[in-house]
Amino acid sequence: MANRTVPYPSFNYVVLINGPGDLEGLFGGFSEVSGLGYDREIDVTLKRGVVNAPALWDWISSGGIPTKRDVVITLRDEANNPVTSWKLTNAAPTKYTGPTLLGKGGGDVAIEELVLAAEAIEIAPGS
Repeated sequence: MANRTVPYPSFNYVVLINGPGDLEGLFGGFSEVSGLGYDREIDVTLKRGVVNAPALWDWISSGGIPTKRDVVITLRDEANNPVTSWKLTNAAPTKYTGPTLLGKGGGDVAIEELVLAAEAIEIAPGS
């Protein structure tokens, strides 16, 4: 994808939770992702997202220590084709910030910010 001059549109970061139990295969969409690098700690921040998955919400808001899951974050282009993926190994939510609520209907759960701590990160260009 040489010479790209237009940024990818909003909500093109798709998040897939791979783990045991009923969380396998759930999706969320986010417009901003940061922290996809490696320093002694791997803390990835997902911002301005929408998910439609009660089980994912249960994982985010569970009391105590949440179960660690593998998480795949994929950047998609305008045609919904994957551009690059990042796999977070043994990730768990460490912070959640809710959105400003606007009285519109729907079953989606809006997320202003979700921070995941992970043990390792892998990059898979063009996945």
